[in-house]
Amino acid sequence: MKTSDTPVVKDLVLIGGGHSHIAVLKRFGMKPLPGVRLTLICRDAHTPYSGMLPGYVAGHYDYDQAHIDLGALARFANARFYHSTVIGLDLKDKQVICDNRPPVSFELLSINTGSTPNTSLVPGATKNVVPVKPINTFLDRWETLCARTMAHEGPLRIAVVGAGAGGVEILLAIRHRLQILREEAGKSFDTIEFHLFSSTNQILPTHNAKVRATFIETLRQRNVVVHLGASVTEVEPGQLKIGNGDFVTADEILWVTAAGAPEWPAAAGLDTDQGGFIKVGDTLQSISHPYVYAAGDIATMLNYPRPKSGVFAVRQGKPLERNLRRALLGKSQIPFRPQSKFLSLISTGDKFAIASRGNWSLRGRVIWQWKDWIDRRFMDKFNDLPDMDEKEATGLPDGLANADVVKEISAIAMRCGGCGAKVGATVLSRALNSLTPAPRDDVLIGLHEPDDAAVVEVPPGKVIVHTVDYFRAMVDDPYIFGKIAANHSLGDIFAMGGDPQTALAVATVPFGIEAKVEDTLTQMMTGAMEILNDTNCALVGGHTSEGPELSLGFAVNGLIDKDKIMRKGGLRPGDKLIVTKPIGTGTLFAADMRHKAKGRWIASALDHMVMSNRKGAECLVEHGSRAATDITGFGLLGHLVEMVRASAVDVVLELDAVPFMDGSEQTAKAGILSSLQPQNIRLRRAVANLEEAGKDPRYPLIFDPQTAGGLLASVPAENADICVEKLKGLGYRCTTIIGEVLEQSDRLEPITVRL
Repeated sequence: MKTSDTPVVKDLVLIGGGHSHIAVLKRFGMKPLPGVRLTLICRDAHTPYSGMLPGYVAGHYDYDQAHIDLGALARFANARFYHSTVIGLDLKDKQVICDNRPPVSFELLSINTGSTPNTSLVPGATKNVVPVKPINTFLDRWETLCARTMAHEGPLRIAVVGAGAGGVEILLAIRHRLQILREEAGKSFDTIEFHLFSSTNQILPTHNAKVRATFIETLRQRNVVVHLGASVTEVEPGQLKIGNGDFVTADEILWVTAAGAPEWPAAAGLDTDQGGFIKVGDTLQSISHPYVYAAGDIATMLNYPRPKSGVFAVRQGKPLERNLRRALLGKSQIPFRPQSKFLSLISTGDKFAIASRGNWSLRGRVIWQWKDWIDRRFMDKFNDLPDMDEKEATGLPDGLANADVVKEISAIAMRCGGCGAKVGATVLSRALNSLTPAPRDDVLIGLHEPDDAAVVEVPPGKVIVHTVDYFRAMVDDPYIFGKIAANHSLGDIFAMGGDPQTALAVATVPFGIEAKVEDTLTQMMTGAMEILNDTNCALVGGHTSEGPELSLGFAVNGLIDKDKIMRKGGLRPGDKLIVTKPIGTGTLFAADMRHKAKGRWIASALDHMVMSNRKGAECLVEHGSRAATDITGFGLLGHLVEMVRASAVDVVLELDAVPFMDGSEQTAKAGILSSLQPQNIRLRRAVANLEEAGKDPRYPLIFDPQTAGGLLASVPAENADICVEKLKGLGYRCTTIIGEVLEQSDRLEPITVRL
């Protein structure tokens, strides 16, 4: 993230990555507000652009063309990006409640989560249909439907409930794509039926007669069965019940009806309309809670009611950002009046589109080309981000902080070094009181004991394994960083076959006012504690200080039987080499710092990094492993060299078998590598076929330094396949046999990289 010398004074939290919020992020990135910390909470790493959704389904756009990378946009805006689903709000304490992390505090909140088709009004619909929103959920199901259609033999009936613009357009897009896929595979398309259900006696009720007539004829030509006046009253598996009592069978049912709202805004106490949508005034502020804003489908403008359409969410982005900024600075709000009419562009699936506004309309392939140009131009604004100065402006803007906050900030500059840099006792106490370490009988004096040091017992027959790790944050989410730091520190214990006993934390939190320091510390240590407790490792104390950047490490003690220690020197000829996690964190996060990594790549990498090595180590021991190490800063090859030399053996490394993280091959090929790469690559002298191996574009990745990496271990050949399957069943889905241990040869280079 961009550095700033200005302490955080206020938190602006954005819930949802909708069309209004992407504009807010872009504008804050272009013009940061010192002292304000942005946080985006969203379930998905990429947000689809609704205008391109039908084109994506039809096969005219690829994934990246139709999606905005929220990870890259958040980094551009210097915003923290939390991958979570919001389940509630605590409006009294101003906190967002998420499903998988501690509450997120705010001074100002904005909600732009969109809507979903309301399935609750029709019995059985919630269980038996596929809503088109959330769009990402629908797109996952769409891929399944494509695969199902290609594998299916015989009749297949696809039903779309809802004959507005969204329903008609998505049906024609689906039909177009499936026809192409079937024909390319040499399969008949005539066995697939499409049905469109309208609760009224016409389709496209909000459009003019010319538009309706055009689409009626298009649907007729493409053999789509249109059911007019067919209100769906019940849905059973594979079957729709119509208002007149008739039943219509369907193998796939897509729901594109009137929008519905989530339950949590109303449950939290926000004033909502009958549909559950947040009531907002002309300034986009909640009429009941002025520190809460809402835009897009989730909001209802009382004075200017408009259809739930992406075009209005896009237009609300600029006034929303302007009023959020003014609210943070204590300035008056500026009313916004949306347009009453808007241009509608609806495609027919095959690069043909109809444009309409009021009673005016045009159609043709040139209209689709026009729509395509508009959509691509819009997407370029958010995917082709300009380079910005890494250094933010400093100094608090007028109106951002009151006199007490200004006084507290002034005191920060006077903070001492040494013990004077410690986080204050009150702040530390409040943060730690929310943590409950794993209970252990062998911890005599621990975290919540008012003493100078922890005291633990060593059980008879056990020896202690010591390790320590400490590093600065590579992600902007302190909760996730806490998990990563704990996993990374525990890795050495597991690699040696030990059981973690206790941990001492060493934490550095950026300078700031007490409330923000406490929040950051609580988030980070909550994440770390979850990992430690899961391994029955008791946090017994530590040291917390203030500094220029967020950092965390642990000194960990583990227990092990003296005769069961796994060492790097335990490789035996004939053993198979197994790795439990994919490689690539170094290059991916180097790319992320340069805004060159896709959000889904980073999200996938984090999924691997927060996964503990505990179960993996237990499984390896169970299947006869005698040597293991956790892959960290030296990279795969560096750690393998350590094991080979300690064991006096040679190995063959199968490069094709090495699992690499999503996106890592692309970033490495682009020459984006970790700052540790030059040091690690010196170990290339251990490679026997260096010239040959060096030509492979994946070669640099075997030197890539890892954070919270997986285990590299040897397993007897007869157990290897079973061990791999067991590890995959435990969640290590990328576990692979990557090589074989050989007798030591006479050559100086012990490693052969087989391509």
